[in-house]
Amino acid sequence: MNTNNQFISSEYLRKEYISRINKVLDYIESNLDQCLSLNKISAIANFSPYHFHRIFGAMMGETLNHFIQRLRVERAANYLIIYPEKTVTEIALICGFSGSASFARSFKDYYNTSASDWRKKNSKNRKLQSKIRKNKSKPGNVIDVSSLYISDTPNKQIWRIKVKDRSKKMINAEVEVKELPELTVAYLRHIGPYATNEALFAEYIEKLFRWAGPRGLINFPKTQQLNIYHDDPDVTDENKLRLSICLTIPPDTETDGEIGKMKIPGGKYAIARFELGGDQFEAAWNGLYGGWLPDSGYQPADGYCFEICHNNPKEHPEGKHIVDICIPVKPL
Repeated sequence: MNTNNQFISSEYLRKEYISRINKVLDYIESNLDQCLSLNKISAIANFSPYHFHRIFGAMMGETLNHFIQRLRVERAANYLIIYPEKTVTEIALICGFSGSASFARSFKDYYNTSASDWRKKNSKNRKLQSKIRKNKSKPGNVIDVSSLYISDTPNKQIWRIKVKDRSKKMINAEVEVKELPELTVAYLRHIGPYATNEALFAEYIEKLFRWAGPRGLINFPKTQQLNIYHDDPDVTDENKLRLSICLTIPPDTETDGEIGKMKIPGGKYAIARFELGGDQFEAAWNGLYGGWLPDSGYQPADGYCFEICHNNPKEHPEGKHIVDICIPVKPL
């Protein structure tokens, strides 16, 4: 960094802080089951432990310890539902807790209930939703999942699903499970509410393209624009939700400032192609999680959930977003 600070803009300096915090967030999310000491994390940010603790708290609105503990508890809350075969203690250890006692205290503090009661309540809700879906004569049915069919391509299975949004409009999609390669992406990160905020997405996408264009990184159709959702809106307070707006880039691309770089692991994903209005994304995601997954023979796997965006909605005759919703999966 230039030592003549009077010639460095405050915007540049702030972007440097954002860059360091983003590196920390990425590391924590990928290593929640490891020991995450203040010394180790502050070294990643290249700050002294004393100053980093204050910087993190000021920029994130919560202390480092609270952030780590919250992510562990929220991950455990999800795992309690999607891994019914695992005991509460096993999940506690997988999510980075030292034992069942510390996990029980943290879970009760955060959700005001025990992990076992949380599992029972949410498992019952899932079974009830599945029952409602299958009984079409009952009011409130919002999801229809057809039987899968085999395409002309060998071993290729496709499901057709129909989802009703809040206004009772029908959304159709086809779901396919296939392998995706590892992707390297440049990203801008937003923390806070984002649902239905199309202006927020447009602003971040435009900023990414302004960065990528002069560097020769835009090469359609190879270049893809993605939205990564790091948290479950049903588990995490909306003011803490993390969203990364991304562009795929070559692995050796250098990024700096508020533009970060991360890898999306390759593997098996459920991929659903939708055409959505700006207010229909929640219904589409709920359709996959509450409708398709329970009947598919698959369960969520560890990894990022994301959208691959295929068009500019302003150029669509109906203003629709053409997106692939991608969820990492493994056999049930």
